[in-house]
Amino acid sequence: MGPALRTWIPWSITCLVFVLWWTNSAPLPQAAGQPKPESAAPSEAEKIGWKQGEGWQSRGKADEQGALNVMNEKSVLKALSLVKKGEVYDLGVTVDRNSYQWIGHSPCEIISFRSPEGIKRQRDLDFTLPEVNPNGVGWHSTSLFISDSIGTQISGLGLITVGLDNHWYNGFKEAEWGGDFGIRKCDATSIPPIVARAVLLDISALHGDGPLPKNYGITRADVEQAMQNQKVSINPGDIVFFRTGTAGKWGEASKENQEFLDANTSGITLGTAKYLVQQFGVMMIGSDNSSVEVQAPQDGNGSLLPVHQYLLVEQGIPLAKLHNLEMLAQKKIYEFCYICTTNKLRGTTGGFALRPIALR
Repeated sequence: MGPALRTWIPWSITCLVFVLWWTNSAPLPQAAGQPKPESAAPSEAEKIGWKQGEGWQSRGKADEQGALNVMNEKSVLKALSLVKKGEVYDLGVTVDRNSYQWIGHSPCEIISFRSPEGIKRQRDLDFTLPEVNPNGVGWHSTSLFISDSIGTQISGLGLITVGLDNHWYNGFKEAEWGGDFGIRKCDATSIPPIVARAVLLDISALHGDGPLPKNYGITRADVEQAMQNQKVSINPGDIVFFRTGTAGKWGEASKENQEFLDANTSGITLGTAKYLVQQFGVMMIGSDNSSVEVQAPQDGNGSLLPVHQYLLVEQGIPLAKLHNLEMLAQKKIYEFCYICTTNKLRGTTGGFALRPIALR
């Protein structure tokens, strides 16, 4: 083999290797009329700041809606598409002056302000006197002295505060946004009408179908087992409800009985809350009890209400409390369209004595 041939062979091998590398790594030419491939489009949740593994991100200094910003025309239509049978389920519980109320909230009183007999006896309104009101028309009018955290509730993002500056969601501080007539940021008027896909996880059914044991903390394993048993998925922008069995002990209007009080202590742990937010991108978490979170905190670095603090203050995720999930569980309805609107009372911290519905 001559010197020229010995020089040519390595050079030709190098050229061949380069051609093979270019053929396998360079993009193929696009055929005429064929659309260019696109990267996966971000989900609606990702568009407004949800990131898997982290949760919900800041949505601007003025934001008062938090994760509920994810709702739009597309998500509403998708939720309504779940309605196939026209069935309506009332998720509200009945409340009266004797109903259970956490000691940190005001009592509930429903007071007769005017009554037909009282109007006739009082004779303080000229237009009600017999000579101008021969038919004796009267009316009933009631006054309410009531907490904004009673009965079936949507706890808004201004419910709890944290730190020496008493701040709530998005850094709103008591010194700037508190007031004599309620909170002035993140009040009930900032909660939009809610129409969304909801998933029911029947944790009670995993543990014998009665109320969960006292102070039972619902774990990630419970979530995964319920999802597997019920064959349901959780998607960004969904609402997740937990059945603990508490609502089954509510009774006529929950005149504080010990069975209800014991059942009412179970709920999700901080780890479970983080799992639902960071893994699935839920926009609201609810339960059939009054707190959603377990009442003997099992994690949370000493916080009085670690789940409330994480969801409401840090993530902007409202809590749906005391929803009656018994009929849904009885009929094994684990996916439904959830609809709720809150009382539009300026200054209140959320919706109370609500009557949300599940549609199927």
